[in-house]
Amino acid sequence: MESLKFTTESSFNGMREREFTVGQVPGVLWSPASGADRAPLVLLGHGGGNHKKHPAMTGRAELLVTGCGFHVACIDAPGHGDRPRAAHDEREIAELFRARAAGEPEGPIVVRYNAHLAELAVPEWQATLDALQELAEIGADGPVGYFGINMGTAIGVPLVAAEPRITAAVFGQHWPDVLAEQAKRITIPIEYAMQWDDEHIPREAGLALFDAFASKEKTLHANAGKHKELPRFEAASAVRFFARHLGRAATVPA
Repeated sequence: MESLKFTTESSFNGMREREFTVGQVPGVLWSPASGADRAPLVLLGHGGGNHKKHPAMTGRAELLVTGCGFHVACIDAPGHGDRPRAAHDEREIAELFRARAAGEPEGPIVVRYNAHLAELAVPEWQATLDALQELAEIGADGPVGYFGINMGTAIGVPLVAAEPRITAAVFGQHWPDVLAEQAKRITIPIEYAMQWDDEHIPREAGLALFDAFASKEKTLHANAGKHKELPRFEAASAVRFFARHLGRAATVPA
C-alpha cells in the first residue's frame, strides 16, 4: 500500500490544511483546526480544468469542516493541478478548444476524455482512501462520502460503483453516456444537481443519468440557469445531505 506523506501544513478560517502525496498523486486534507477527533471523511472531486485547491474546492471544504466537523480530502486528477499533462491530455484539450471555437458540441469530447481520466483516477482515489484511513483521526471504520460535480461526477460514479466504503454521494451536471451502466450499480443515498437550461448537457441527458441510479433514496435538484450558474446554495444543501447520512449535526446557511 502506498503511504501518505504530509508536505505542508497551515490553518485558516477554523480549518487545518495539510497537503500530502500518496505515491505520485498530490492531495490536500482539510480538518477542524481545534483538534484531531475522529470524524467522517468526505472525498471531493474537482471539475475539469481545475485542481485540488480551486476556490470551489476550498469553499466546499470549509462548509463541510466548519459546518459538520468532517475531514475533507481532494486529489489532483491526472493531467490537472500539480500533475503533468500527458500527450493524450494535450490532444484532447486541443480538440475541445477547437470544437468550442468552431461552435461544435463539446459533449462528445468531454465524455470521451473524462472516461479516460476516470480509468486512471479511480484506483488513485482508492489508494488515497486506503492511506487516509490509516490516520488515527479518520480510521478504517468511519463513514465516507463523495462530492463531485461535472468531471467530479465522471470520476465519482465509477469510483462509488466500485467502492463499498463510500456510503453517500453528491453528483451532478454530466452526460449519461458512459456512466449510466455504472450508476445502475449504485444503491447508496444520492443527491443530484442539474441546470435546467444547461447549454452543454440537455436536460433529457441529465434526467437520464439521475434516473439510472438504483438508489432507493435519491433526490434531484434542478435549478434554472446555464451550465456555470449552479447556485452556491447547492453546496450548503450537500453539507446537510452528508450530515444526515454520515451521522453529524450540521450548522450551515439555509
